[in-house]
Amino acid sequence: MEDGPTIEVSNLTRFYGQLLAVDHINFSVARGEFFGFLGPNGAGKTTTVSMLTTILTPSEGTAKVHGHDIIQNPYGARENIGVVPENSNIYIDLSAWDNLVFSGELYGISRHRRESRAEELLETLGLYDRRLLNHLTPFRSYTDEVNRTTDEIFQSGNVVTGLCRQLLILSNISGSSLPP
Repeated sequence: MEDGPTIEVSNLTRFYGQLLAVDHINFSVARGEFFGFLGPNGAGKTTTVSMLTTILTPSEGTAKVHGHDIIQNPYGARENIGVVPENSNIYIDLSAWDNLVFSGELYGISRHRRESRAEELLETLGLYDRRLLNHLTPFRSYTDEVNRTTDEIFQSGNVVTGLCRQLLILSNISGSSLPP
């Protein structure tokens, strides 16, 4: 799959009852390509990402993530894609280490592999020595530093612990924020 598109979407469609949320969209993302998926609120961006990550099943059409069909092989698709949401979804009562290991567990990754990958990420970011900090650490108040450290680590966690090869970054961009 190294030569083909990393994401290939074909007639992807999603209905919620009578409401058409995603209307037969088609696109592909090449390896190494930065791909912008823009639109106003309610345009179907989140629904599309939810289908690509196999949270939702399409009403029609399909997509492939690194050659894995999201309907026929959802686990293969899931292990090759990660999502960084606009708003952090860390658990502030857990340390950065625990957040990463927990994230890997949700992806069904073995304990040995998720701990190995979490350690690799923390070492790469130079944060391994702060891996166990959270706002409950004795003699340490909840600070922006701890929150930022945990957030930085967790935002990258799906990539490292999830073994993903494709990363989707979700961010709301208003029309006034876009260049002319």
